[in-house]
Amino acid sequence: MKSSTTATKAAFKSFVYTVCIMLTFLSIFPFWTMIVNATRSTYEIQQHAVSILPSKFLSSNWNILNGKSFNATSGFINSLIISVCATICAVYFSTLTAYSVVVYDWKLRRAFFTFIMAVMMVPSQIVTIGFYQMIYKIGMTNNFIPLILPAIAAPSTVFFMRQYMIPSLSLEIIESARIDGAREFYTFNMIALPIMKPAIATQAIFIFVSKWNELFMPLVLLTKQKFYTMPIMVSLLRGDIYRTEYGSIYLGLMLTVLPLFVVYFLLSKYIIAGVALGSVKG
Repeated sequence: MKSSTTATKAAFKSFVYTVCIMLTFLSIFPFWTMIVNATRSTYEIQQHAVSILPSKFLSSNWNILNGKSFNATSGFINSLIISVCATICAVYFSTLTAYSVVVYDWKLRRAFFTFIMAVMMVPSQIVTIGFYQMIYKIGMTNNFIPLILPAIAAPSTVFFMRQYMIPSLSLEIIESARIDGAREFYTFNMIALPIMKPAIATQAIFIFVSKWNELFMPLVLLTKQKFYTMPIMVSLLRGDIYRTEYGSIYLGLMLTVLPLFVVYFLLSKYIIAGVALGSVKG
């Protein structure tokens, strides 16, 4: 009886491992195909769309990418500036807003949070025309500021931070810091923010990915080539009606995805730590 139970457990474990390996392969394969195609020529991609072995056309694809009347390095830097600054603004000020809703007891606190939830229901496309008209009238087109500052108002991030902060942040710690003479911003920066690291890391990944991949608003506000972001440049690679350079397109996509991997691997340890902490508390 015991041997049959052991055999069943071993078979179930083997099945779970097999499924996990298959899911891992299915997750990695599209990215590996993209990396391989970035090293192949357009002819090779057209003849054989899928290949697992790299080719020798990486440098020529890079020259084609840089020869499309824009600089891929400049686009990478522009996207990095916008994404990093917008992520910092969104995460910090959203956490600060959630802190004010959770820690302080003021009359309109519930109404304020209800208003934030209502703003979440409004599609961003509705305000696009008015936002562009305002930016155009104040002469802020071809500028990164209109793409960074609006990230301060992030209702979904505020909601997430509030929900994480309620069980994680002890109000007794805040009161102890106040009794010890700590100022409010010092308490927030030195006590609340370290406790919120897992939530901050999670939201930072989502915000960075969304801002890095954002195409519509930068395409509307940025009209000069020196301000183009990577998504704009990749979208313009398909603008040639006579010949589409698929190798350079895959190379541009690879450059677009690369920072997302870096950000995830840098912040994933905080997410894992937060999940482990939550399981211990449970």
